[in-house]
Amino acid sequence: MNDRPDDLRPILRIDFPPQDRLGRGKIMLLEHIRETGSISAAGRAMDMSYRRAWLLVDALNRMFKEPSVESQRGGKQGGGAALTPFGETLIRRYREMEAKARAAIAEDLAWLDDARAPDQAPISDRSPRT
Repeated sequence: MNDRPDDLRPILRIDFPPQDRLGRGKIMLLEHIRETGSISAAGRAMDMSYRRAWLLVDALNRMFKEPSVESQRGGKQGGGAALTPFGETLIRRYREMEAKARAAIAEDLAWLDDARAPDQAPISDRSPRT
């Protein structure tokens, strides 16, 4: 993804009635777990407590027929966590859905961007205030 911080972007969230949701926060957590091999380190990377990160992983693991994350207990390395093949596929498919959504509404996003008030436009496009 080559988004600049000031680019308009849709946020994809999928509701699983009655109360579960899948969105960018859970996907980012999975990505951090993949990078760090740890739920606690992934939580820290996202400025959240271990408990909050663990609860999100637990929710993800209960949402689907297969778990997204497997915990590895103890051992010389002190345990950790790893994505399952399903977890890897979940990340990939979610990112593909985001890209499809962006492509599908690209023209509308461009229109919205052109219609933005001057103080909402990208910093590089703002005229100096006098």
